[in-house]
Amino acid sequence: MPAAQPAEPPTEDLPEDLTRLAALHGVATSYRPSPDRTVQASATAVTLALAALGVDTGSPGTVRAALTARETELRERLLPPTVVRWDGGGTPAALAALPPGTRLRVDTERGERHDGADGVPHGVHRLTATTPDGRTAVAHLIVAPARLPTPAARSHGLLVQLYSLLSHRSWGMGDLGDLGELAAWAGRALGAGFVQVNPLHAAVPGAPTDPSPYRPSSRRFPDPVHLRIEDVPEFAYVPDPERARALRERAARLREGVLEKDALIDRDAVWELKREALELLNAVPLGPGRRAAYCDYLAEQGTALEDHATWCALAEVHGSDWHQWPEGLRDPRSAATDRARGELMDRVDFHSRLTWLTDTQLTAAQRTAREAGMPLGIVHDLAVGVHPRGADSWAQQAHFAAGMSVGAPPDAFNARGQDWGLPPWRPDRLADSGYAPFRELLRGLFRYAGALRVDHVMGLFRLWWVPEGRPPTEGTYVHYDAEAMLAVLVLEAHRAGAVVIGEDLGTVEPGVREALRERGVLGTSVLWFERDWTGDGGPLPPERWRADCLATATTHDLPSTAARLTGEHVELRGRLGLLTHPLEEERAGAAADTAEWLDVLARLGLLHGTGGDTGTPAEEAGIQAVHRFLLRTPARMVGIWLPDTVGDRRPQNLPGTWDQYPNWRLPLADAEGRPVTLEDLAASPRLHALIDVVRERCGDRDG
Repeated sequence: MPAAQPAEPPTEDLPEDLTRLAALHGVATSYRPSPDRTVQASATAVTLALAALGVDTGSPGTVRAALTARETELRERLLPPTVVRWDGGGTPAALAALPPGTRLRVDTERGERHDGADGVPHGVHRLTATTPDGRTAVAHLIVAPARLPTPAARSHGLLVQLYSLLSHRSWGMGDLGDLGELAAWAGRALGAGFVQVNPLHAAVPGAPTDPSPYRPSSRRFPDPVHLRIEDVPEFAYVPDPERARALRERAARLREGVLEKDALIDRDAVWELKREALELLNAVPLGPGRRAAYCDYLAEQGTALEDHATWCALAEVHGSDWHQWPEGLRDPRSAATDRARGELMDRVDFHSRLTWLTDTQLTAAQRTAREAGMPLGIVHDLAVGVHPRGADSWAQQAHFAAGMSVGAPPDAFNARGQDWGLPPWRPDRLADSGYAPFRELLRGLFRYAGALRVDHVMGLFRLWWVPEGRPPTEGTYVHYDAEAMLAVLVLEAHRAGAVVIGEDLGTVEPGVREALRERGVLGTSVLWFERDWTGDGGPLPPERWRADCLATATTHDLPSTAARLTGEHVELRGRLGLLTHPLEEERAGAAADTAEWLDVLARLGLLHGTGGDTGTPAEEAGIQAVHRFLLRTPARMVGIWLPDTVGDRRPQNLPGTWDQYPNWRLPLADAEGRPVTLEDLAASPRLHALIDVVRERCGDRDG
């Protein structure tokens, strides 16, 4: 069916000086939503983006002055702030352009000194260049492997929103104890190579909490709401066991409400219980070994953890929006903040300890997965940004573009564009710091990740900046140094021995997928979107799929496979008033799309086992056929959306809704909407039938 035409900003000719100035700062003045269309950005979007980068464009005169200053700076500087050297990649262009006879000295991150840039080990180092005429420049030198290795063998795994998977031990939502059990069972009993989870980043506290795991307070540290309280050693020695027992009874009622009484997952209620329990166990002294481990963690995390815990302590007193705090506390480096940190020392230590406890359970889950035979283990998810009022935006505010939000331009599926409400990083500040915030973020996640999924991986190259108070249509793209961002990603993944998966769905700038593939970053391929877009537009044959990807039938933002096969996703959107065309037209279009895929599955001999001798329902057989198809592709990783294993009809998140639909609050359920526990999963004939299909096909393509 024809899609709604995207709205576009009014066309206006930008002054030449402004166009040149924008280009020199990486701010786009136009973009191409499709190969045959170019859309010009508005002058307002361009000037506001430049202002967020500290460039004055208030008048034609200031634009000319800023342009002259930028051109002079680029012409006269010896080196950019950050230089990248890839293994086997030859001399970086920035070094090749230095005057003949320039001497190079590299001081490595380990304190070694090298004359020249050759033979320097992997890492982020300090590079000093001295020209024959005495000029000197200092830059960060990132030395990275040429690419990440391809996974040794094809593997299949489970994709799950952790909060949705409750066991009979959960406190009202899935937790890290459940993750460890799922990984151990999936690895040992199902032959799975990985379990992929939603972002487990720290959320912004305060009821009601934003339930989306993609708008965290901090991406640098995990959320203690995911802790399995009983697995914390000190919980066995709390000084008030009766109160601990009462908390567990309240947790059981919360769990039973979700599993037996159709209650939604209530993250705030879960956190209230766990916080009380954690306050109890915080009174238990750590043993000598545990104390030493905690002190090591504090030393390793340093200022970053101190800032995070300080923000948490201040939020308890002043609320979770740091913009509304007393002025002196809005600066993490102010004397007022330093005094407050001292006054709240006990609370700072409490939040630091919770972060450590969560880190230890995350590490234990990964260890369990590997011991269960998983070559990758837990695949963690890196959200594209952070909440504008959260801990990271406070602690690292110099690195964020004030007054800007990340989003997406109008396209054929969303004519109004999107504003995700996430402040973007400033590319200039990242480069000046040697990408320190990005490096620290990745290093923290790779502590307990066998692989990392990078949400909206195109953000390594460019992001759509939306000025505050403006609609998404009035945004523009701002470019990042993709080579440096990729080098940091490859370097940190290599150090951790981890795989990286880029979520590259949607509008992707030409050359992005090729650049990612060159560096060993896998892509994401979803069955329903894989069509022959350069040919007849029909379903892409399995042999023409790319090998370097995670192939799946769906994602957390899309209908489950059962809903797509039955058309229930259209009915749901119709009930909520989200359709852009009449209901009958949408039904017909969705049915035609599904029928086209089912025809392909039937022609390939994959659609069998419906009715007759097996009695397998058509919808269940269709799900099996979809996964047979995925395993006919050369994809190195094949992901199974856990709700598909039990026939769940409901999406975990329905884009375009807020309170109209219970996004991020639904437990895993069967085809009739009955919650399914982790224990139920292990005994599910339907799940095992699907896994048998996957294991049979996956074994054929290993190696």
